[in-house]
Amino acid sequence: MRERSERTLRIRAWRLRLFGLLAVQAGLAATITWFVSFRFLHNPTPVLAPTTAVGIVAAAMGSRVRRTVELLAGVTLGLAVGDLLMPFFGIGPWQTGVVVVLAIVVAVLLKGGGSLLTQAGGTAVLIATLEPPVRELSIPRFVEAAVGGLIGIAVGLLVVPIHPQRTLQRLAAPLVDLSVAALRELATAVRVRDPGRVDESLNRMRNLGPQLTALGEGLGAAEEVVRWAPLRWRERSSLAFHATSVRHLERSLHSCRSMARRLAKAIHDGEPVPEEFPAAIDLLANGAWALRCAICSHQEPRGPREQLRMAVELVGRAQGEAARDPTRPHTHRLGYSGMIAAGELRTAAQDLLTASGVDPHEAVSVVRRAGEEADSHD
Repeated sequence: MRERSERTLRIRAWRLRLFGLLAVQAGLAATITWFVSFRFLHNPTPVLAPTTAVGIVAAAMGSRVRRTVELLAGVTLGLAVGDLLMPFFGIGPWQTGVVVVLAIVVAVLLKGGGSLLTQAGGTAVLIATLEPPVRELSIPRFVEAAVGGLIGIAVGLLVVPIHPQRTLQRLAAPLVDLSVAALRELATAVRVRDPGRVDESLNRMRNLGPQLTALGEGLGAAEEVVRWAPLRWRERSSLAFHATSVRHLERSLHSCRSMARRLAKAIHDGEPVPEEFPAAIDLLANGAWALRCAICSHQEPRGPREQLRMAVELVGRAQGEAARDPTRPHTHRLGYSGMIAAGELRTAAQDLLTASGVDPHEAVSVVRRAGEEADSHD
C-alpha cells in the first residue's frame, strides 16, 4: 500500500508539473476575455467568450490555430443554418432536431473536425430554441466567439507559452520508463520461457497507447509554439532535434511491440530462442534508458549508441550465421517467429540510433555492420 501510494503521488505530481501551466493559461484567458466582453462588447454577463477561450487553451493543445478557425466556422455555419430554416419550421422539439441534423451534416460534408461539428450543432440549438426568435444574435455571438478564440490563442502562444523541450521531456519520461520496464520483463520471461509473463509484457507494451498519443499531441504543441510564439523562436533549431528523436522513439516502440508479439508466438509454439536474444533485449532496454538520460542532461550519447550496436550484434548471433551460398541448405538457430522478432529488434535499434542524433543512413550502416560482425564471430 505504501509503494502504491508513493507511486500515485509521483504520477499526480508529474501531471501537475505537466498541466499546471495549462491551468494558468486557462484562468488568465478567462479573466482577460471576461473583461474584454464586459468592457468593450457591453455584455453584462459574458459566457460565450470566456468559455471559448478556455476551450481553445485546454482542449486544443497542439492545434490551437486550426481549432479556432474550426470553432468560428462552426459558429457561422450553425447561425446560417438556424437563421435560414427557422422562419420556415418555427420553434419546437422536432424543429430543433432537424436544424441540428442539417447543421452537422453540412459540417461533415465540409470535412470539418470536432470543433466545427460541436459548434455548428450547439449554435443551431441556440438559434432553434430562442423564443421569441432573435435575429440580431448572429453578429454578437460570432464576435464573442472570435474574441474568445483570439484571446485563447494569444495567451497560449504569446503571453505564457509552454516550454517546448521541457514539455516533450516530461511526456517522454513515463513512456520510456514504462517501455524499458516492459522490455526487461520480456527479456526475463523469454529467458525462463514463461508464456504467461511474455503475454503480460506484451500487454504492458500494448497499454502504452495513451502515453504515445499524449507525446504526439505534446510534439504538435511544441512545434506550434516555436512557430508562433516570439518568446520561443530561439528554440526552433533545438526543437528540430527533439522532434526527430520523438518520432523515431515512437517508431521504435511500435517495433518493440511487434517483437514482443512474435516472441510470444515463438514461446507458445516451442521455437528455440537462444540466450543471446534476451540478452540483446536487455541491451536494447538499457540503451533506451541511457539515451533518455543523455538527452535530458544534454550529453553526447556515445554509451547508449554502443549498447544499441551490441544489441544488434547479439541478436545476430542468436539468429545464426547467414547462408553464404543460397544454393546450399542452412538452418537458423531461430524459428520463423524468432526470425521476424530479430528483424523488429534491429529496426527498433536503428530508430533509437536515429533518435540519438545519428544520420538515418549512418544508422542503417551501423546496424548492417553489427550484423556482419555477428556473422564473423560465428
